[in-house]
Amino acid sequence: MARKVIRVGIIGQGRSGFDIHARHLRTDRRYKIAAVSDLIADRRAQAEAELGAHAHTDYHDLLERSDLDLVINTTFSDLHVPITLEALRAGHNVLCEKPLARRVAEVDELVAAAKKAGRLLAIFQQSRFAPYFQQVRKVIASGVLGRIVMIKVASNGFGRRWDWQTLQERNGGNLLNTGPHPLDQALQLFGPGMPKITCLMDRANTFGDAEDHVKLLMSGEGRPTIDLEISSCCAYPLYAYQVYGTRGGLTGTTTEMKWKWFNPAKAPKRALIREPLPNRQYCSEQLPWVEKAWTVPPKLANMFGYMSAQFYRHLYKTLTEGAPLVITPEQVRQQIAAIEECHRQNPLSRLA
Repeated sequence: MARKVIRVGIIGQGRSGFDIHARHLRTDRRYKIAAVSDLIADRRAQAEAELGAHAHTDYHDLLERSDLDLVINTTFSDLHVPITLEALRAGHNVLCEKPLARRVAEVDELVAAAKKAGRLLAIFQQSRFAPYFQQVRKVIASGVLGRIVMIKVASNGFGRRWDWQTLQERNGGNLLNTGPHPLDQALQLFGPGMPKITCLMDRANTFGDAEDHVKLLMSGEGRPTIDLEISSCCAYPLYAYQVYGTRGGLTGTTTEMKWKWFNPAKAPKRALIREPLPNRQYCSEQLPWVEKAWTVPPKLANMFGYMSAQFYRHLYKTLTEGAPLVITPEQVRQQIAAIEECHRQNPLSRLA
């Protein structure tokens, strides 16, 4: 029996539409890029020449097609909600780029529209499949670090930016642009339910009016404190993850990690001493540390390609077999709720 090929229409041929989605799908035999749309003539010509896809100027013409199994929305961030709504109401399954929305009410509107249309709403949060994140989850799940007290997540660097992603009117800024990736990971580690949010944001090196420095703390009873940074003014980015546990810890980047722990049964026996220690001693001991390391396997070194491949592999099963989505709209709703609260706590003035 021949494998079903998913016919795809991509709205937008910019960095996401072409460099991420089209670049992967052109080599994935489970999918065929049948159509694209873009307002820029050179991009349309490139899509026709390199992808063999029919290129529309107006995305409405793409939505009128009846031969598409999936429409991918890779437009400006502020157009994600309205165009996704149009696509769902036109009867299409939709994969929307991040950020899905700016407000929870918009997510609810999209979910309701998908349910009413009987169509799929998926969100491209491919960093859930990042090898380094999977490794962090594996170490935590093993239990060797004990109870997890705090997790630090950083998506930092130093850079100035002056494109549309720096504008509030386009739903730009580090939190809505870069933030959905580490925030999605952080919320998976936090667990179900809404954390308490404390956030500070700043504009440092941006030429626009949206934030480019974010410090976000998440907390909840019985949960680890999660410290998330997304900054464009960090000249010395040291880590992607740090995990603090009662029996050890982890530190590392997107390409290598190390973690160490001790077995309490093999540690020196201790008990609380209420009196001063003899000879003015300070509490000091040699714990029987065990240390391990991880380096990203060479076959996974192309992290962006790997994440896209994993995402689209799972999406294919959803489209053809009815398998549940790995990244659900309900999970993304939690993410947008956190982002909305961060913006509420940090109102920023806008450019005239």
